[in-house]
Amino acid sequence: MLKLIIGNKNYSSWSMRPWIGLKAAGIVFDEKVISLYLDGSREQILKHSPAGKVPVLIDGDVHVWESLAILEYAAEKFPKAGLWPSDPAARAHARAISTEMHAGFVPLRRECGMSFWRPPAKRELSADAQADVARMQAMWTDARTRFGAGGPFLFGKFSAADAMFAPIVQRFIAYAIDVSAPVKTYMAAMTALSAWQDWRRAALRETWVIPKFEADWPNVPRLPADAA
Repeated sequence: MLKLIIGNKNYSSWSMRPWIGLKAAGIVFDEKVISLYLDGSREQILKHSPAGKVPVLIDGDVHVWESLAILEYAAEKFPKAGLWPSDPAARAHARAISTEMHAGFVPLRRECGMSFWRPPAKRELSADAQADVARMQAMWTDARTRFGAGGPFLFGKFSAADAMFAPIVQRFIAYAIDVSAPVKTYMAAMTALSAWQDWRRAALRETWVIPKFEADWPNVPRLPADAA
């Protein structure tokens, strides 16, 4: 069986991407959570990944690290799961925006770290982060308009592209970022996924606190573990 090595569910946006992608696609796997930035954490991760980072997918002797590479591997191994759109034009577009996500949006990611337990509250953003927010909304709206007729996700049916943007959806929620009506509808579809709810419940139950990832440090406001 596949095994996915991931970091803290509250903080690890890169871990969330393949996890929710595999779960939503119905691909069965075991998981192992390694809390980041604890004594010995890096050494544990290095046993599975030469990069010393999570996530890592293990399939027998095959070890795949990097979120997008894991999703690509799963798409090839389980073609019937439909992790990429079947239409060539839609598939090319989905890969393009997923790669843009993988490589960019540093100001937004830096200023709005992923957190599931942070009670939604606005934070003043730099001009660069605001530009990232605008670009993200434009990408989502464009994909939905051009390719989303078959369902509520970016390309109609849930795809790897949605998995790549899942942590941004949570950032928009945690930092109460104003979004357009179409984007709000898309975000509602994402948060309604059973895979999303499973990840969120586990994140809210975690107890590890990593100061560098807490936007309000030394205060650590958090939603209760049973928050609806």
